[in-house]
Amino acid sequence: MDNNRQEGKEVKTILGSRFLGKLIGSLMDGTFEEILEDWRWIFTYSARYKAEIAFYVLLGITGSTMGLLSSILGKYLIDIVTGYQTDKLGVLIFCMIGSSVFGIVTSSLISRISAKISVRIHNDIQADIYSKIIDADWLALSKYNKGDVMARFNGDVNTVGNNAVSWLPTIIIAVYNFIATFVVIWHYDHVMALIAFISAPFMLVASRFVIRKQREYGIRSREVTGRMVGFEMETFYNIDTIKSFGVLGLYNRKMKERQEEYRDVTLAYNKFSIATSAFMSVLGLFVQMVSFLYCLFLLWNHSITYGTMTLFLQQRSALSSSFKNVVSIIPNFLSSSVSANRIRELVQLPKEVHIPESSEMDAFAENGFEIGMEQVNFSYEEGTRVITESDFVAKPGEITALIGPSGEGKTTMLRLILGLVRPESGEVRIRALGENAPSVPANAESRHLFAYVPQGNTMISGTIAENMRLAREDATDEEIIEALKTACAWEFVSKMKDGINSPVRERGARLSEGQAQRVAIARAVLRNAPILLLDEATSALDVRTEREVLRNIIRHHPNRTCIVTTHRPSVLSMCERVYRVMEKNVVELTEEESSKAAMDF
Repeated sequence: MDNNRQEGKEVKTILGSRFLGKLIGSLMDGTFEEILEDWRWIFTYSARYKAEIAFYVLLGITGSTMGLLSSILGKYLIDIVTGYQTDKLGVLIFCMIGSSVFGIVTSSLISRISAKISVRIHNDIQADIYSKIIDADWLALSKYNKGDVMARFNGDVNTVGNNAVSWLPTIIIAVYNFIATFVVIWHYDHVMALIAFISAPFMLVASRFVIRKQREYGIRSREVTGRMVGFEMETFYNIDTIKSFGVLGLYNRKMKERQEEYRDVTLAYNKFSIATSAFMSVLGLFVQMVSFLYCLFLLWNHSITYGTMTLFLQQRSALSSSFKNVVSIIPNFLSSSVSANRIRELVQLPKEVHIPESSEMDAFAENGFEIGMEQVNFSYEEGTRVITESDFVAKPGEITALIGPSGEGKTTMLRLILGLVRPESGEVRIRALGENAPSVPANAESRHLFAYVPQGNTMISGTIAENMRLAREDATDEEIIEALKTACAWEFVSKMKDGINSPVRERGARLSEGQAQRVAIARAVLRNAPILLLDEATSALDVRTEREVLRNIIRHHPNRTCIVTTHRPSVLSMCERVYRVMEKNVVELTEEESSKAAMDF
């Protein structure tokens, strides 16, 4: 393997092309199979549009042919004008204009077809990924940074969507255009064809350094931009904290530092672009002058006509461009492979556990459900136990509390109950009540039996009604108002100018923390699920409101199973069962221990 890699490095040196060397190096170290596997995945989407892509290729080849024909006609047109042979002038002008118009039309059609297919493939891939992400195992998905997931979901999907359509047609059209142009020049003069052919790779090799530096500057620019965007998002997200600490000056200085970093990178890239553009222009001018002088020599010897000279100079540039198009496909090929690989990592995440039999539980919802854990062990990471050999029971018509220090596993217990995570050993089951009643392990399909109010502010921008209808899209205004009353939220919503149609800003701006919590609880009540989970959901309420909300919840649905995590002693006196989560164990407290725990809060 070491010998293969050494050979790969030598090939890169000989070729002088980073991308081409990387591609051939991958052949030697065994990674090329991975690249092909990524492209096989991309082509599963491209294959859905075989007819459109074939039409795309046909139009491209036809357009290239008409472009060449137009150039040849232009040669004869110049020869006729310079030779004062006007008898065929009209026909040639008509043909030249016709071929040019046809070329414009085909180019426009190619652009339109390419855009339509790219958008459709982009949407197909994004829709597939979206459905797989939201159905991915919670623990597996949580290992990915949310920003990284968004980058893959948007940036990488765009890269794949664009190249999935254009890559194969582009290489076919570019190769055809290169060969056809070379043949046309060769037909008129072999030496001219060789000059044109040699100039193309010469220009490409000369641009190797430029391509590498452009990539380096591009990476640095994206990194700086990413840091600036992250800083801005963090600032606006924590604006209240920044204001309260009185550190606006500090953050203004930090913003200027990031702006200066962005300025330095941008101006350095601009300086490099100007210098390289000038260098490449001089280099191109040199090659062009060599071609032009050779043409003048042939013209001086009467070996070619003015029209042939024009054709050669025009097609020399086209041949060089075609050659660049062929080779430039390599970095796109590799870039798409990288993006596809990053997307496939998300697509291949394990799915959540779905147990279809969970739907059989719906017939028993009226009587309520019992939640039971037996000898559960759970770890987020191997070797780091969070819950150890623990039992837990919550019954209908009761409020069951989970108490304990922060970070000891109360929220983890709720995730186990919801089936977001699964125990390493033991089981978490949902049991229906009644004779021959079924039971199922907690899983994705049983989650419809729950209403969940997580910690933190869960309000979205929109109206109060829109926030409420997240739980039940078909809820009537009357049902929304009734749920708000149950959560003691109607008393302030009714005083708003537009009632339930009053707007709420992002993260519940304009609402106090307690008001936002009450709307969130009302939303869970509106769902009318037989099991309600409240994760510190009453922490911002005063004691009287908290007790009233909990009483209303049980009164609204007497057989509802209610599980709360709390630090509030006022809640414990209303709970039939209290469990302490501490030191990796879940232990039920006796009535005396519960009373003492309430005193210790």
